[in-house]
Amino acid sequence: MLTVGVDLAAEPERTAVAGIEWSDGRARVCEVVCGADDDAVVAAIAQAQKAGIDCPLGWPDDFVAFVAAHRAGHVTVRGDLTGREWRRRLTLRLTDRVVHAETGLTPLSVAADRIGHVALRCAGLLALLAGQGVPVDRCGTGTVVEVYPSASLKSWGLPHRGYKRPAEIEPLSELVDRLLAAAPWLDLGRAESLCRRSHDAADAVVAALTARAVSQNLASVPAAGQEAAARTEGWIAVPTAPLDRLR
Repeated sequence: MLTVGVDLAAEPERTAVAGIEWSDGRARVCEVVCGADDDAVVAAIAQAQKAGIDCPLGWPDDFVAFVAAHRAGHVTVRGDLTGREWRRRLTLRLTDRVVHAETGLTPLSVAADRIGHVALRCAGLLALLAGQGVPVDRCGTGTVVEVYPSASLKSWGLPHRGYKRPAEIEPLSELVDRLLAAAPWLDLGRAESLCRRSHDAADAVVAALTARAVSQNLASVPAAGQEAAARTEGWIAVPTAPLDRLR
């Protein structure tokens, strides 16, 4: 099977796409493209059995309702407007809060951070994919699933912080070393040197590995009562089994 990982950015320059072919207990990175435009992202996902995108697939339901109410007139104010919990309900999705509770990591807020620019592009890409007949379900049951590389790395016991510092490549190279040691069945091929230089490329590979975990039912899914929010807001799939199980 083919899994694809997309480290999405607002512009092509920082967008990376990786493809991994799985066969006979081995995994081979067949291609990593940095500077991927919309056509390249859509084409890669369209041929994959599962594709992980490192980007929020939706906005918090409470935030959407708040903005709609504000546009229509005035919002209904409940409690203290300076309260942290009130802001959290508006700016963090259900999946963001679940990931924080389970991993200690807090995903960027799609409603109150620059990741919102990336999510706008992602929404357009999802529309293009759906228009081509690719099954798109924001809770991850279709071809596309939302992933969070830092959470995936942490769940596999690998370095998940500090490898994106632009002036230091040693932490990124160490991450690649640790990944290959933990997964000797993974062949980075010609992409290895790129992954050691570009954290965008490395994250795209991790996203493709996470997509494999999802395809094997080895990642978190919405619990009872969480499905409705997941279908509108998106759902971050976090691996729930050791890296070696992906084979």
